[in-house]
Amino acid sequence: MKRIIWATVAMAAGSPAVAAPLPDAVRAMIEAALASDEPQTIAAVVAIARRTNPESAAEIDAMTADHDRELAAKAKANADAERERLASAGLFSLWTGQFELGGSWSTGNSRTLGLYGGAKLKRSGLDWQHDMSLRIDYQETDGQPTTERAVAAWQPRYKISPSYYAFGLTQYEHDRFLGYEHRLTAGLGLGVVAVNTPRMRLEFDAGPAFRYTSFYDGGPDEQRIAGRGGLNLKWTPWTRVTLAQELAVYVQKDNTTAASTTSIETLLFGPLKGRLSYNVQYERDAPPDQKRTDTVSRASLVYSF
Repeated sequence: MKRIIWATVAMAAGSPAVAAPLPDAVRAMIEAALASDEPQTIAAVVAIARRTNPESAAEIDAMTADHDRELAAKAKANADAERERLASAGLFSLWTGQFELGGSWSTGNSRTLGLYGGAKLKRSGLDWQHDMSLRIDYQETDGQPTTERAVAAWQPRYKISPSYYAFGLTQYEHDRFLGYEHRLTAGLGLGVVAVNTPRMRLEFDAGPAFRYTSFYDGGPDEQRIAGRGGLNLKWTPWTRVTLAQELAVYVQKDNTTAASTTSIETLLFGPLKGRLSYNVQYERDAPPDQKRTDTVSRASLVYSF
């Protein structure tokens, strides 16, 4: 009789524990968390469910695994659909842009009030991105021009990978008070996306450039090979506020030029934003009667589309 009892006890001890069904209330709580698609909420609820229902851990794991598979399938379907949309888009599709208009206050060679206008267009396709821009500054004092500047640029970009790209650059500049009537720049190079998060994007690029400059003083036109380096930063510390920094430096024989724009913009309503910006133009080989550095502070309105 004792042998039978001990055999029964041994068999019971060696048998695996039967998993208990997950209580309905706990199941409903987990399902609600999974439906929220919020990683922090899901992790917290699942952790509590596991601690309070260890005997139902397998069922909890199965629920989270099913959810993960559904998310992965949905993400793949969305990525495939987006790729197909970009690949099939026409030439006049996928364009975004903005128009900017405002007043400006400049220091350096002149201290005046004036008008500023700008426009940007961008097309982001499957592998190619095109950026076009136009900026015009015109200011007068007592009916006499004191600032006369225009810049137009086109920069195509080929996406090598999410972190690297190749680019080309075609740019036209006119600045009467820095001494040049026309400056044409053509360049190419490579760039790297150093930071790419929902709130911040930081890019660096560099490469050679050819520059043709026609001067106001009647001197001979200049043709130079230059090295170009650039930086672009966008940071959104808050939902309605964006800080940006653009910098381009050209180094060539007998001259160095640089252009920097620092800005902060805030969403006002709908597609309208307010922007404050500070622009610095540096020309080492400026005319003798002009300063090497011009600065412009702007307050403007930006319409995005």
